[in-house]
Amino acid sequence: MTKYIQHSIALGIVLLLLTSTTSIAQDWTNDRKVNVVFGLTQPVFVQGFNIEGNYIHNQFIFDYSHGVSLDFSDVSVTGELREQGVAVHMPWTTGFGVGYRLTEWLNVRAEPKWHRFEFYYDDDTQMAANEITSYNTFSFGVGIYGNYQPFKNNNSFLKGILIAPSIRFWPTVSSTVKEDAFSYLNRNTEQLETIEVLDPGLGFTPFIFNISVGYSFDLRKQR
Repeated sequence: MTKYIQHSIALGIVLLLLTSTTSIAQDWTNDRKVNVVFGLTQPVFVQGFNIEGNYIHNQFIFDYSHGVSLDFSDVSVTGELREQGVAVHMPWTTGFGVGYRLTEWLNVRAEPKWHRFEFYYDDDTQMAANEITSYNTFSFGVGIYGNYQPFKNNNSFLKGILIAPSIRFWPTVSSTVKEDAFSYLNRNTEQLETIEVLDPGLGFTPFIFNISVGYSFDLRKQR
């Protein structure tokens, strides 16, 4: 009987440890969080600004992001636009995403997004009177996101600091441009040139890489 009790106690301790370990490992699946992050690519490379908000509910994640005043010229535009002496201004890019958390730190999202493109000559003031053309686009794609809290186990305000790298693929689905191209007489080349519909990513491709930083607010009651 003594051995039985000892074995039972030992088994109970093992089960308790396993349950505790599983509970800790799976605790993220019961998250209730709000994240607010700011993109670094936008201010560093295109003099713009981007803010994103996330709501995390268990393994699901919902987001809304908005970028403003993104400027592209010289080496940051396509070769065709550079030859035409044309700069691109994106006054806004906006949209939302719905995703699933694969791990505590990694999630995938489906993302519909809307973008505004305006085109000006490089040396012109960016105002309506100087606009060559403008259009809106709609893209639909996917993104892979990381959400890393380097001080997660810290009990101070540092706990919520968040680093969020991302890789996204946002191909353009539709635009307000007829036949996806605009032809005009360029004053620099003095020839008929074409401005085509652009994708919203790196080099106006569908691919986007960004690193965002911000803060995560835990909505669960602390015990």
